[in-house]
Amino acid sequence: MDAAQWDRRHAGTGLLWTAEPNQVVVEHLTGLTPGRALDLACGEGRNAVWLATQGWRVTGVDFSQVAIRKARELSRRFDVTPEWIHADVMVWTPRPASYELVIICYLHLAPEQRRDVLRCAVDATVPGGTLLVIGHDRANLRHGDVIPADPELLLDADDLLTELAAGPPLRISRAGRVRGPLRGDGNRHPVVDTLLVGRRPGPVSP
Repeated sequence: MDAAQWDRRHAGTGLLWTAEPNQVVVEHLTGLTPGRALDLACGEGRNAVWLATQGWRVTGVDFSQVAIRKARELSRRFDVTPEWIHADVMVWTPRPASYELVIICYLHLAPEQRRDVLRCAVDATVPGGTLLVIGHDRANLRHGDVIPADPELLLDADDLLTELAAGPPLRISRAGRVRGPLRGDGNRHPVVDTLLVGRRPGPVSP
């Protein structure tokens, strides 16, 4: 979907999802020493805001102006001050080696576009810094409706590893499937997500 379509999805008075961070994000990032963090395609900011409450200096980027407005409102509710940037992650380029943490949550793109964003994400990570990617896995197609329904837009750990191998080196600590949030449509099959966590070689920058 384009930015205008996401603006319409976010147009209601409440949050499209929840103010609570993704629990897989919490599980894998709790305990990291806070530094500078970048949330690409941050949506309404729930993960960026949580990181800010943990002491991170966070930048959140999203192409939906409505989502960024809601992210600002959410950050005020939690009394934190991330930097919010209204921009398309396919166009906006982060400064290389600027973040101790980069996260990409539920950004579903065509393979060539995804490869470009992943390369920028790794480039933006300092030596010793962490990259976390999570999104809906292709296995969901076996269990009925899933958004997006295009298998090319859904994630697969092997595909991510192949796409990352073409870029700067990254030491992978986790690449596989995890159980996602429960579906709210009565479907008895839980959502399956792809999770990848990696670290750029080298010591964490001071």
